[in-house]
Amino acid sequence: MTQPLRVAVTGAAGNISYSLLFRLAAGDCYGSNQPVILQLLEIPPAMKALEGVVMELQDCAFPLLAGIETSDDPKVAFRGANQIFLVGSRPRSKGMERNELIAVNGPIFVGQGRAIQEHAAKDVFVVTVGNPCNTNAFIAMKNAPEVPRSRFTAMTRLDQNRAVAQLALKTGKPVSAVENLIIYGNHSSTMFPDFANAKVAGQSAVQAAGDAAWLQGPYLKTIQQRGAAIIEARGASSAASAAAAAIDHMRDAWFGTGERCVSMAVPSDGSYGIPDGTMFSLPVRCKGKGQWEIVKGASHDAFAKAKIAETLKELQDEAAVVKDLCN
Repeated sequence: MTQPLRVAVTGAAGNISYSLLFRLAAGDCYGSNQPVILQLLEIPPAMKALEGVVMELQDCAFPLLAGIETSDDPKVAFRGANQIFLVGSRPRSKGMERNELIAVNGPIFVGQGRAIQEHAAKDVFVVTVGNPCNTNAFIAMKNAPEVPRSRFTAMTRLDQNRAVAQLALKTGKPVSAVENLIIYGNHSSTMFPDFANAKVAGQSAVQAAGDAAWLQGPYLKTIQQRGAAIIEARGASSAASAAAAAIDHMRDAWFGTGERCVSMAVPSDGSYGIPDGTMFSLPVRCKGKGQWEIVKGASHDAFAKAKIAETLKELQDEAAVVKDLCN
């Protein structure tokens, strides 16, 4: 039998994890022949709710679920973990500014970064889902200096999936016809979907949409504000779609993408004028087992460059807020 993967998930009793864990146990991420041991982390007040999640996982009788471990201590939950989903973070409360949210969540990811360095497996690969995910991933990376920085990523696949879906709706084509639609920057309202380099059924996305003003205006605004629109519509933040994007992110990292490019927030190597080490969403080609490379050479017009500069400025401002946590 294949050796089980140890997969740690934080915020394991939360809404995103409730959609995520059952797919992990079913084999949707690592394949139908790869058993997993789920190592679930929660804060003490949520441990009772986590017991119920565990019972449901057990009651599904998943053949690939080789074990479940629970803890309220990241040092325990990350022990020997090969794959880590950092889902848990404090949500923004009413009236809270983004910088206040960053300051509140920062210390959580300091401790988790240190626990990853001290206790995770040598081949650990991490995706940060909990917002603000780029900066949370950056904090964790900075607090695990002995772990190769390429092992830390943040999820912008949800933005990519949203951008693909809206372009498919506009053009009347299936989502599978949309290619090379890459997200640049921060997972926030400043992120930029690079539609000018995308294709729909082999045709330029701009030509396929037939409306450059729509792409630069309503389309961009829809993608940037999609999370807020979902909260307004259902009274709660994205959960199932966020879990699906996390699966997409980690499955591609695990199996590789071939020649296909996907959006991942990764530590920059200086490409596209992004300062080295910035946790920035870029075009990435995955080689499998957590190995990836930034795909260089995409050209950007003045509109795109201005949008990329805007989202970079936001990330730099966030980094300034947490600089004391990253020494």
